[in-house]
Amino acid sequence: MDGCVPVSVILGRLSGAFLLNCELFALTLLFALPLGLVVAFGSMSRCKPLAGVVKTFVWVIRGTPLMLQIIVIYLGPGLLGMENPWPSGSGGRMVAAVVAFAINYACYFSEIYRGGIEAIPKGQTEAGQVLGMTKTQIFFKVTLLQVVKRILAPMGNEVITLVKDTSLANTIANKEIIMMAKEYSAKGLIWPLFSTAIFFLVFVGALTLLLGWAEKKLDYFR
Repeated sequence: MDGCVPVSVILGRLSGAFLLNCELFALTLLFALPLGLVVAFGSMSRCKPLAGVVKTFVWVIRGTPLMLQIIVIYLGPGLLGMENPWPSGSGGRMVAAVVAFAINYACYFSEIYRGGIEAIPKGQTEAGQVLGMTKTQIFFKVTLLQVVKRILAPMGNEVITLVKDTSLANTIANKEIIMMAKEYSAKGLIWPLFSTAIFFLVFVGALTLLLGWAEKKLDYFR
């Protein structure tokens, strides 16, 4: 009977499912962090049409639910009569989820980047120019580390939110940990649902410690 499945077996399956959450988390950060910087530069562009388009896109993404975006990105091409760009099976669902998460979080990260960059006094840029530094040198040697210090806390909040948002991948049948736990609850077991909280709490706890350590390392920027 399903209710007689050993606890160790269920925990093993939940752990395996949680690896999907971790994979989605890591891939989202890998693509969203640099993409967010590109979007931030677009929104700050002196070319008003470009800045307007980028800001409108960010507004749309931030103003609509991530769950809806996942569904539209995965099912949208097929519903519009286009060739489905996603591979078949679970791999295609995972790719679509990564694309949706990366776009969504890149837009949120872009606003954090933009706020951090604009908070740096312009006098520092002017001082760098007086010293003969190029714009690239000024950005990487003067601005960037100060931006990292300023955005670390809000960026940390978004990263922690991302950990929990990975559960939305089950919207398109990605078998992550909550979807797996729900399957067991449908068979009469309630504890797997509560055990998922332990997985997330441990992961978020580790991230919190890591972010706290990073903030202390950057304390020399005051």
